[in-house]
Amino acid sequence: MAEMSERMQELLIKVPAAVLSTASLDGKPNSVPIGSKKIIDNETVLFSDQFLNKTLANMKANPQVAVTFWEGYEGYQLKGTVTIETSGQRFEETAAWIEDFGNQIGFPLKSKGAVILNIEEIYAVAPGPGAGKKLA
Repeated sequence: MAEMSERMQELLIKVPAAVLSTASLDGKPNSVPIGSKKIIDNETVLFSDQFLNKTLANMKANPQVAVTFWEGYEGYQLKGTVTIETSGQRFEETAAWIEDFGNQIGFPLKSKGAVILNIEEIYAVAPGPGAGKKLA
């Protein structure tokens, strides 16, 4: 497992959306914006699935994903394996969080699942000589 620094965690929460990238078993890529994200710990991130279709099918067939996020000239890519929870305490807490958020913004939202990313590698994506460097 790879561990996010406090700064990486702060940036992931600060940015309005991260990009979740998946691939089908035959290698077709898919990338989508993900706004509903929470840090579980420095090795684990939770995303809520409200609208995932191709992405969900890809994750079920091939659980290897990348999540990329940035602001200005600072950015990171997390790579790892996901699990999808559609029942249990963590899913129920996620469903309540998303429903409350939807009520706050005046747009009804319903979580279909909690996507749990176990981070295995972290890379820099900022421009410059360190671009693509493995950080953890």
